[in-house]
Amino acid sequence: MPPETARKPATGLVYHPDYLKHAVPAWHPEQPQRLAAIVEHLKEVGLWDKAAHIQPVLADVESVAEVHSTRYIADVEDFCERGGGLLDWGDTPVCPASYEVALLAAGGAIAACDAVMAGQVRNAFCLVRPPGHHARPRGGMGFCVFNNVAIAARYLQRKHGLARILIADWDVHHGNGTQEAFYSDPTVLYVSVHRYPFYPGTGTADETGTGEGQGANVNVPLHGGTAGDEFIGALRKEVEPAAEKFRPDFVLVSAGFDAHRDDPLGGMLLDDADYATLARLVRGIAEKHCDGRLVVVLEGGYDLGALGRGAAEVLRVLMG
Repeated sequence: MPPETARKPATGLVYHPDYLKHAVPAWHPEQPQRLAAIVEHLKEVGLWDKAAHIQPVLADVESVAEVHSTRYIADVEDFCERGGGLLDWGDTPVCPASYEVALLAAGGAIAACDAVMAGQVRNAFCLVRPPGHHARPRGGMGFCVFNNVAIAARYLQRKHGLARILIADWDVHHGNGTQEAFYSDPTVLYVSVHRYPFYPGTGTADETGTGEGQGANVNVPLHGGTAGDEFIGALRKEVEPAAEKFRPDFVLVSAGFDAHRDDPLGGMLLDDADYATLARLVRGIAEKHCDGRLVVVLEGGYDLGALGRGAAEVLRVLMG
């Protein structure tokens, strides 16, 4: 009889009920029900039990400070301890629990990276909140407190000694905080496809980096009402040749689901299957260049049905 084929590690899934403790006002789109809807749908379609569940940890301040100023980190902690409210841009509410929940969100991405690097899982999907890609080095905005993906990128470089990290961002909004964190850094390639002009007002094609980071920042701005084929094609046209030149050691994804046609904020026309195609695109890049090392981190998405279905599409591809 032929020898038994080695079983591939499972896909990791990060989630913790404490993510629901980041309470926001009733009027705010970034509600705890977003994660609850994803979890419920993954259970309904039988994907929840097929994943390898990864326990998130609280990110240590040292890891967060690789991206954010220590003054900002301390200010968030103090603001939450005093009862919370709206952070400086006025669109990011926090409650007394939000500081630790935000550390747990960043720590979820870190735990997923550790699990992939240890070979415990082949790739991973992080169901975390608050989201992160608008969080700037010195301030939060756009529903984001700490920049989960950016913190994970620096952690991979510092803890695991990886030289080159690719961050692909398909949220409908430009990840201005991620761009700012790495704008002069040639070791992190940031590629974003997003609606423009739109919130937060950044993300033009001529924002390509500065100094040694010139060319390591790639924006793909698209008009409102863009359908899935154009959205995916525009990202593929930029990210595949950029990755070929950059040759990443790890791929991170800021995965927003707010470009879905059902989303109340995004104004784009992607459907469920388009998110599977996006996942296949980034998985293919990871398999070609870095032995499949890939961690997908949740960002936006505000229609509960589209959010659950889109997350399921991505998870199926990661498991495939």
